[in-house]
Amino acid sequence: MDILSLCRTISATNGLLADQAQDRLDSLTKPQGSLGRLEAIARQLVAIRGQLMPELGKKAIFTFAGDHGVADEGVSAFPKAVTGQMVKNFLHGGAGINVLARRAGAEVVVVDIGVDGDFDDLAGAGLVCRKVVRGTGNIRQGPAMSRAQAEACLAVGIGLAQEYGAKGFGIFGTGEMGIANTTPSAAITALYTGYPVAAITGRGTGIDEATRAHKVHVVKDALAVNRPDPADPIDVLAKIGGAELGGIAGLVLGAAAQRIPVVVDGFISTAAAMIAVKLAPACRDYLFAAHRSQEIGHRALLEALGLAPLLDLDLRLGEGTGAALAMPVIEAGLAIYREMATFAEAAVAERHA
Repeated sequence: MDILSLCRTISATNGLLADQAQDRLDSLTKPQGSLGRLEAIARQLVAIRGQLMPELGKKAIFTFAGDHGVADEGVSAFPKAVTGQMVKNFLHGGAGINVLARRAGAEVVVVDIGVDGDFDDLAGAGLVCRKVVRGTGNIRQGPAMSRAQAEACLAVGIGLAQEYGAKGFGIFGTGEMGIANTTPSAAITALYTGYPVAAITGRGTGIDEATRAHKVHVVKDALAVNRPDPADPIDVLAKIGGAELGGIAGLVLGAAAQRIPVVVDGFISTAAAMIAVKLAPACRDYLFAAHRSQEIGHRALLEALGLAPLLDLDLRLGEGTGAALAMPVIEAGLAIYREMATFAEAAVAERHA
């Protein structure tokens, strides 16, 4: 797959239709602007879809799973084996993302893109196996992946976006599972935001302050050892990223190429979205930030991307849980736009000029 060629096909959203959507919003039976960000959501969806009265169709949340060699540095409160164990939990419907996705009416698509283990006992359970690596390398000592592997991870996400777009899914959410994946995410954040590593490296799964201080050193070492080139996002993904981050970045690119909106979850998903935006700046227009995570680096990423989170609930679970919570809010914005009566239709007097 020629990833850079696909990136060049991604165009900005339709500003003319956004203006027309605003005209309709201003004609609805309410004071202008009184539904705040719900109106902005509707306007953005019209611009994304390129249709004056768009529909979203089916919803899918993609939870990409991958292991990280940097877990061997003791940067997480949980052992690496938890990644594979949680994949099984997702498939059995018992995780937070399953509960919240059921409430949102979204399908959870669990993708093994880089787990260091096999799931032969789960044949037929719905796992999407797109394994590129069996865990990444320890980024404190060298690159996470080869460039070819990083490109393969991007291609997995792009392919899934194309596959599910063809099935009639009209909105995607991003999610991930990977013990220690806040460490590469912190490295990507420091590289692309310019913030000091200590200012954007958080507690991940709930580590104590001593472990967080150690994690800061690990992130600094990863950047120094690998020297990723910020002008080459694939180099960044390969050297300091992770398989699931590559899958999410590819999903964003593949969705934007089809004019499908993407609801980005928390810190790790947003770090992956940053890779996608660096590859194709126009895909930023297709993103909704689901929420603001407790992870201290998330605010810096959102600021750098110019994204305002829809929710702020002190979440730090990942998996796509924030995306599942935000999807009904996005649907509400579109429903207001499509279903609310105009002043003329309702025979309601408008405000005085």
